[in-house]
Amino acid sequence: MSWYKRLREGITTATKSKKDVPEGVWFQCKKCKETSTTKQLRDNYYKCPKCDWHTPIGSTEYFDILFDEQDYITLHDDLVSVDFLHFTDLKPYDKRLDETRKKTGLNDALAIGAGNVEGRPLVIAAMDFRFIGGSMGSVVGEKISLAIDHALKTRSALMIISKSGGARMMESAFSLMQMAKTSAKLTLMAKAGLPYFSLMTDPTTGGVTASFAMLGDINLAEPGALIGFAGPRVIRETIKKDLPEGFQTAEFLLENGFVDLVVNRKDLKETLGDLLGFFAQNLGKA
Repeated sequence: MSWYKRLREGITTATKSKKDVPEGVWFQCKKCKETSTTKQLRDNYYKCPKCDWHTPIGSTEYFDILFDEQDYITLHDDLVSVDFLHFTDLKPYDKRLDETRKKTGLNDALAIGAGNVEGRPLVIAAMDFRFIGGSMGSVVGEKISLAIDHALKTRSALMIISKSGGARMMESAFSLMQMAKTSAKLTLMAKAGLPYFSLMTDPTTGGVTASFAMLGDINLAEPGALIGFAGPRVIRETIKKDLPEGFQTAEFLLENGFVDLVVNRKDLKETLGDLLGFFAQNLGKA
């Protein structure tokens, strides 16, 4: 059984990424409620110019921020999910998929980019919350597997940028299988001596947290990101106790040893460059 399909036979799996242009002239921060222009927001790495709140961004924005000269290729864009279980909740899954593709312009919740960061090769698999809450289905798992294959073939480092509500319930056990699949595949990076960096952004929850998101050689997080398995409300109602202040934030996890670095988005490329430098002798030529 094929749990995904290719969008079009014969389509190339290495295409130049399209640049997304933010809509509208004005931006209002959801945290401080202050207003600024979208240009100010974009020039500030998509962070609020007033309070530095990290706004949610997609894979294209991360690729543009991180890759040298915004020069990169995207891989396996043609993979799309299939409603093989004929699942229906509020609407049929196949209809939800079609509507989400049309609304977001994305084929699924993860995109792969390959290029150089500070002159060293890096493959980035970035999740996008706009596609069914960044949920992990069979396509997400397969694309992570393919990203690892490309990193092994080109002797590149790998970074996965997580932004997800967890496993995609519409794919049931096939979605949960991706936890084991991606975790097992990442062992090949370790055997090859190639680094895997995990960047957790807001939110990183559910099966994504319980698998590849926490398996990085270096685990990074954006400031203020919600990171955990179950949400704070569910935990509070289960244990019938108040949770510590800042529970499940990136800073809380850093303090308690689950995250190695909390990195401001404007410093992310420089930080990655430094980390890649530590593994330079193991990487291929840029």
